[in-house]
Amino acid sequence: MLMSPIRCIILLLLVNFVYSGRVLRKIKEHVRKIQYEKAKKNVLMSAVNGHKPMSEVRDGKIHQPLDHFDSQNDETFPQRFFVNEAYWERPHGPVFLFIGGEGPISEFNVLAGHHVDMAEEHGALLVALEHRFYGESINKDGLETENLGDLSSQQALADVAEFHQYISDRFDLSDKNTWISFGGSYAGALSAWLRGKFPHLVYGAVASSAPVKAKLDFSTFNKVVGLSLADEDVGGSDKCVGDIWEAFAAVEAALFAGNATEVGKDFGCCEIPEDLEDQIEVMQSLADIVMGTVEYNEEGGILTIEEICKIMTNETETYDSETEAYDRLIKLVQIYRATGEEPCLDASHKQTIQDLSDTNLDSAYNGERQWYYQTCTEFGFFQTCEDASCPFSRMLTLQAQTDLCPEVFNIPQHSLPGHIAFTNKYYGGDHPDTDRVLYVNGDIDPWRELSVLEEDLDKEDKDMTILIKGTAHCADMNPGGAADRPALKQARKAIERKVAKWLKEAAWKLVG
Repeated sequence: MLMSPIRCIILLLLVNFVYSGRVLRKIKEHVRKIQYEKAKKNVLMSAVNGHKPMSEVRDGKIHQPLDHFDSQNDETFPQRFFVNEAYWERPHGPVFLFIGGEGPISEFNVLAGHHVDMAEEHGALLVALEHRFYGESINKDGLETENLGDLSSQQALADVAEFHQYISDRFDLSDKNTWISFGGSYAGALSAWLRGKFPHLVYGAVASSAPVKAKLDFSTFNKVVGLSLADEDVGGSDKCVGDIWEAFAAVEAALFAGNATEVGKDFGCCEIPEDLEDQIEVMQSLADIVMGTVEYNEEGGILTIEEICKIMTNETETYDSETEAYDRLIKLVQIYRATGEEPCLDASHKQTIQDLSDTNLDSAYNGERQWYYQTCTEFGFFQTCEDASCPFSRMLTLQAQTDLCPEVFNIPQHSLPGHIAFTNKYYGGDHPDTDRVLYVNGDIDPWRELSVLEEDLDKEDKDMTILIKGTAHCADMNPGGAADRPALKQARKAIERKVAKWLKEAAWKLVG
């Protein structure tokens, strides 16, 4: 049964975000809306041409164990999936598995995307599995703090293993049906880890923008943001970075001087940031505008790097030399709010706590609470600004971000380093024990810092890496477009060659 178009929009807006601030989440929602429109257009055009019939898509739910590692626990939860049989060459065609991440999935995950284009070429059965505790794959009390203990990447991988068996039984599959997994961002890491932990289930894995290394203090995120803002190939410049740094220093100085009311009015804040915690929220919101732009440059964001840098380095305006960068940042925020239809700029720490503490099941769709829990218990990924290379405010500290773990989930701050260390020990960090995995990253994407960027030549079936010049987060996963950069087009061709090679190798091994 297919969902209504409105329902599809709600689902696709909220897939694959990594929480930093509410403004960054809104930017990512905007990106998902643009990507939804592109996917919808792609599917409709293909349908007109006799391809990708939506009538071939089915959804369903499998009842998964709530805890795969406790045989005494017989509790279950409903896990959603989608299947598209339109291209499948029965009975031995391959299976392309799309792994869901920190948000809902929809039928468009088996109708549009680079993996779908390849499935049509190779006669593959397309399946997509939603991550536990996100979207509709959650029990009614799943967001309660005492129940979040069953939310982890380890449990998610065990879910995929169970789903593999379910699909194999349902479609009478055998070892002649070669499985390839696909995922982006956190789900990209899951795709790689699936190959590492369950190599007998998937023959190869594509891991796009996959942060496989857990990192408590992810200060290098903003280091790459600065480098990308200085990259002339994408419209950046050294002056752009310098002016952004100067603007944030001016805002910080104004706050420290007791001018919170003026700052609140200048940037159209939803409330006056009188308290230090609210002032940190303001600085986070301002940084999020730039961070989100870099992460999703040219992929549907509200602005692009080139547009931000034109605003921040516009020397045709007449400003007082001491407030020049500050005023240009005001202009940037005004453009962001007007384009994104934001009535005001988020500036309330209390509202952040309220959002993350919401256990209403309706909030499962935005995924904020669940993902922040996973950052506290497994990954960290806290995008701080205490490093000298950060172009934003030093007020964005690790302490400020990790304070939320005990405040929202009663997870002690001192326990976080141990959680991060365990994750890296379990999966291998940025040297994971994987083979036959294709790690794909964009060179302006800050998340590349936690992915695999170099091939291990000592492996027989070595992993392969692709670094795409001038490209942002998960760009390779989208359907190709005429405006795509040449490097992105070449990368998709390289991915296609690798997947084709895997399928041929798997067939040869069966014959042999």
